Amino acid sequence: MDKRKALLLGSYTHPKFHPLQGIDKQMTHLLNDMFTVQCTENHKMLHESNLYPYELCIAYSDLWDERVSPRQTAGLLSYVSGGGGLLVIHNGVTLANRYELAQLIGARFDGHPPMEKLYFVPGETDHDITEGVEPFVLDEEPYRFIFSPFTEKTVLLHYEFEGKQWPAAWCHTYGIGRVVFMMPGHHEPSFLQPQLRLMITQAAKWAARVPG
Repeated sequence: MDKRKALLLGSYTHPKFHPLQGIDKQMTHLLNDMFTVQCTENHKMLHESNLYPYELCIAYSDLWDERVSPRQTAGLLSYVSGGGGLLVIHNGVTLANRYELAQLIGARFDGHPPMEKLYFVPGETDHDITEGVEPFVLDEEPYRFIFSPFTEKTVLLHYEFEGKQWPAAWCHTYGIGRVVFMMPGHHEPSFLQPQLRLMITQAAKWAARVPG
C-alpha cells in the first residue's frame, strides 16, 4: 500500500519557545509506517491548493506573536471541512490566535503555570485514539484553555493539577474532516514517552481515516 502524505508545520529559524528541530525527526520516525512526512516552516503551505495533496496536516506552529493570513486561515478551514485530517500538538494551538481557527481547533490557549511532572489519565477510553493507552507521567507545561462553546468535542485525556483534572487532548469532526488536539509535546523528550507515542500514532490514523 502506498503511504499517505502528511505535512508537519513548525518553526525552524525563529521559534519563540518550541523549535521544530528534533520534533521533526521524532514525528517522521513515529509515523513512518503510514505516512511520508514533509516538514516545513512555510505557513503558505496552508493555502488550499498546497494542502490538497496531504491526508493529514500536523500543526506544531510556534506563532505566539503573530497570526496566519486570512488566505492561510481559509485554506485550512476548507481543507478540514472538505475531509482533511488536522492534528494539533502543544504549541500548535497558537493557530487559534485567529478566531476562525479557535473554533476549528476547539479552544484557545489561556496561559500555563510553570512546567512540572504531570499525571495524565485517558478520559474517553472507548475510542480509537485512546485504545490501549494507560496513565503516564511526563514533564510538561500545564496548558489552560478557553473552550469554544460551539465545538462538540470528545475529551480523550486529562492531566491532574492542584487536585483538579484539566483537559489535555480532545477530538471532533469539522464538516467531513477530523480534528485532534494534544497538549503534551513541549520538547523532544515528550515524544519518547511510549503512551504518548501510541496516542499520537492513533490520533494521526483517526484524523486521516487510515483503516485498520
